[in-house]
Amino acid sequence: MAELTAAVPAQDEGTHDGGSAPAVVRRLPADRAALVKGVLLDIDETLVDLEGAMDRALREVSARLLPGLDEAEWTTFCRIFTRGSDDIYERYVAREITFAQQRVLRAERCLAHFGRAFASDAESAGWLAAYEAAQPTYVRAFDDVVPLLDALDAAGIAYGAVSNNVHDYQRAKLDTAGLQRIGILVGIDAVGAAKPDPAIFHEGLRQLGTAAHETVYIGDNPAHDVIGAAGAGLRGIWLNRRSAVLDAAVAPSVPDQVTGLEQIPALLGLA
Repeated sequence: MAELTAAVPAQDEGTHDGGSAPAVVRRLPADRAALVKGVLLDIDETLVDLEGAMDRALREVSARLLPGLDEAEWTTFCRIFTRGSDDIYERYVAREITFAQQRVLRAERCLAHFGRAFASDAESAGWLAAYEAAQPTYVRAFDDVVPLLDALDAAGIAYGAVSNNVHDYQRAKLDTAGLQRIGILVGIDAVGAAKPDPAIFHEGLRQLGTAAHETVYIGDNPAHDVIGAAGAGLRGIWLNRRSAVLDAAVAPSVPDQVTGLEQIPALLGLA
């Protein structure tokens, strides 16, 4: 996931409603597990709880624009921003708009839902500056991240991150979350391509020093992280923290699923 992970086409990111079976943890075949020498991971909603950080920052900096919202309304506001604006974020990934512009456009969509709008460009610029200052302070790593990294270190398995955002922004995010030990980080500025393009996965492999067939990729987006990784020759594993259900047409392309990173060592035959 980058700041807002794009969804499987025609699906709401985070729900993926459909008719397939729920997430299933499948141990890799022994010969396949033995071959695993590298692990690459997504960052947002995989390593760090970005949605939680975004929710808290959005409420902090938007309260004066929408006085009187109740808890349910604030939840709606945040979900529009984090899960209901995939099309806007895709415009950023396609380099049609800047990172700052996509944030403002998403905020405008949230405000419009409640019949409000920024009064001027100066007000939207002020909101953006406040949000950019607040959001990083709330970034935290998920509780299951450090135990996974400990297990990989103990097994001598190399690891790194590949993200659909720029390197320096994601580097600061990992460091703020206490994940400085993840030294390898590939952003979209490394090769001028974003997931699911094979080029960005291949750059991760190059920096990790492992071959595609001996590397797994773990992420929360079935299309970008699992199907995309498979297209680059890696084994994709879907981190399905919300126990979502995939569309029946997509499910066969996402064979390996876990609901938490604590399940990865067993899946790889490490425990």
